[in-house]
Amino acid sequence: MTKRDNHYEAAFEAYLRARTIPYVAVDETRRSLTLPPQREDDDDAERSSLKSLDFIVSPLSRRGERLGSWLVDIKGRRFPSGRAKQYWKNWSTADELRSLAHWETLFAGQFQALLVFAFNVVGDQAPLPAEQLFEFRGSLYGFLGIRLDHYAGWSRVLSPKWQTVTIPAKQFRALARPCDELFGISSYRRQVG
Repeated sequence: MTKRDNHYEAAFEAYLRARTIPYVAVDETRRSLTLPPQREDDDDAERSSLKSLDFIVSPLSRRGERLGSWLVDIKGRRFPSGRAKQYWKNWSTADELRSLAHWETLFAGQFQALLVFAFNVVGDQAPLPAEQLFEFRGSLYGFLGIRLDHYAGWSRVLSPKWQTVTIPAKQFRALARPCDELFGISSYRRQVG
């Protein structure tokens, strides 16, 4: 396992290992790749760096068939969050969405970009049924994935100052899928893994 200071990412990596899902953990210490200018005719446009992915995930079926390949960015959130106990917080930054879309292009359509919301359950309600929650270091996590194209299609500006976006909770709940489902994990495999 890669050394991870972010408990959400560490929990997701432990989840992948426990479910025996093939993955690559990406070293996020540098933003080394540079994005080209937004428009080809703009030679003076500023170049910006590309945010690293968190994981490349390629689950296999029991018969060894590939079940899709994912470029994963982890979004850690508490469930609920804040004093007002807000559920389904799903904000992201515009930079993260731009970078993830660029990674998808660089992988030439072979991989799909996926935002995985790693919800740390801190109350008496959870984003997933109990059997789909994952225990890590004494805490419970629920992992829900939403494809970048779905998220981007519904996203609205949350904070212009912080350049964050979000989608309404109703759409998030309709579009996000449990990672067990996205990665082809059956209840049998969860029990044995």
